[in-house]
Amino acid sequence: MNTRKWAVRAALALVATGIFAASVPAEEVSSLDFADYDGKVVVVDFWASWCVPCRRSFPWLNSMHEAYKNQGLVIIGVNLDQERSEADAFLEEFPAKFRIHFDESKALAHQFDVVAMPSSYLLGRDGEIVERHYGFKVRKQDEYEAAILEALAISE
Repeated sequence: MNTRKWAVRAALALVATGIFAASVPAEEVSSLDFADYDGKVVVVDFWASWCVPCRRSFPWLNSMHEAYKNQGLVIIGVNLDQERSEADAFLEEFPAKFRIHFDESKALAHQFDVVAMPSSYLLGRDGEIVERHYGFKVRKQDEYEAAILEALAISE
């Protein structure tokens, strides 16, 4: 297993074991089992309450979750706010239908080398990163979705 793949799997294992997990109204998740991700296509989306593009990305992430969750898509929103209350206020205004985790220590963000907000990583069924996106542009939604469909092996 190459170093990058190992680092990604280790980072996801930290999330899955509940180290960064917390319950949110959107989906009452207190911990995740890493085995749940085996063979799944995973979008790991790093966000913060102060991030303006994140406000545009959440409705789109919700629609992707609803459209493809039964085909094996898992979306994990990883919050990087210092104060949980700021994230909670954001989630009140922009509810998430997908899993949310809190990375106050920034350990997971460091593992993924997050360089912008939002930063999204698309992992194929084999756990390899197949796409990276920094920022969120509404005009590129079709491109983002096409990458998800390709990873899911779904033809349009």
